[in-house]
Order: sequence, then structure tokens, then C-alpha cells
Amino acid sequence: MQVSVRILDTIPVTHNVRHYRLERPKGYGFSPGQATEVSIDRDGWRDQKRPFTFTCLPDADMLEFTIKSYFDHSGVTNELWSLGSGDHLILRDVWGTIQYKGQGTFIAGGAGVTPFIAILRHLNATGRIAGNRLIVSNRTEKDIILLEEFEAMEGLEVIWTVTDDPRSKLLQERIDAAFMRKHLPDLDGNFYLCGPDAMVADLRGQLEEAGADVGKVTWEK
Repeated sequence: MQVSVRILDTIPVTHNVRHYRLERPKGYGFSPGQATEVSIDRDGWRDQKRPFTFTCLPDADMLEFTIKSYFDHSGVTNELWSLGSGDHLILRDVWGTIQYKGQGTFIAGGAGVTPFIAILRHLNATGRIAGNRLIVSNRTEKDIILLEEFEAMEGLEVIWTVTDDPRSKLLQERIDAAFMRKHLPDLDGNFYLCGPDAMVADLRGQLEEAGADVGKVTWEK
């Protein structure tokens, strides 16, 4: 399945992240946490596919992706920054491995928070957000995605930490075994991980060593 859809609007989120809101094809559905391969519908770009997670609610009238652009090389995300209303993207079949399995802790590194956006928005909209925790690490405060929205979700515990922003009043700690011993009161719930491959691999190992049930650890494969 492949379909070209029109961009309705782009909305700034941070200095290098935007919401891309698109028309929604009839019958095109997804579950919170799922993604699809996206291409830019322009000559020279149609065969360059990148996976992006849907960040809107599953019953929204339009589709939304929240995408970080990397300006240090001429790739898809850099080209996306040049697009606006009326341009087109190519969408394909829906897939994804991060599905909500019950209350737990969502741990993200940087733009790795994007697969959690639709899940947490859906839990919030359906009155099931309480009892969940979100922990996100960024280099600086200006890199944080949707800080105000997440903090407004009543019942969601949120912990922000930065690793390269000495002027910030947020935590200045890396998410590692010492961090988890300090900030996670128990390891009984589910864990959802997304971020750089090395970070996710380290966290999986640390959770297992700390006694978490590996069957309750979900990550983007």
C-alpha cells in the first residue's frame, strides 16, 4: 500500500522539531505507538524511505508526525524542513513494536520520545494516564519536545534530565543504573524504551540486572 497525502500545516515544536499535519486517507488507521515508512513526494526523494511514528490520536481527522530535522547532512529530515502546506508525502503500510501493555515507565532519549506521544495522549484522553511515568533525557532544555503538554497530563509523573546544559535547573544526570536506583521506587511495572540504540541496549541490560521482568520491557526493534 502506498498513498500520496497533502501536508495541511507544519507547526514548530523546538528549534529543530516540527509537527507535520497531513490529510488522512479514507480507511487509513493505526494504533498509538505505530509508525509507517514515509517519503517526500518529490523527484529524487520518492525512494528514500524513513520510519516515523504517528503522534496524533488514532481517531483524529488528520494525521500528524512529530519529526526532528538533522541539518548537518542533506538527508530526508533536512529536506522535510523545506516543506509546507500543499506539499506531499508518501505513506505506506502501518507497523510498529511499541504498544501499550499496561501502567509503567516510559524512558526516552531525545527524539525517542516521539513513539510515546500518541500513546500518552491516548491514555490521557481516555482517563488512563494516572500511574504512568515519563523519563526523558535531552542534551539541553531547548531540545525538550512537548514539555508543557506532558506536564499538563494530570496523573503522569514526568522526570526531565539534561546532559549538556549546566545553566538548566533540571536534573543533570545521565539515565543509567545509578539514575534508576535513585528515581525508580520499584521495578514491578512495564518499561517502554526508545532512543539511540546504544542507550536502549544499556537500559535493557541494567533493568535486567536490577531485577526487572524482561518480559515487561518493550522497545523499538
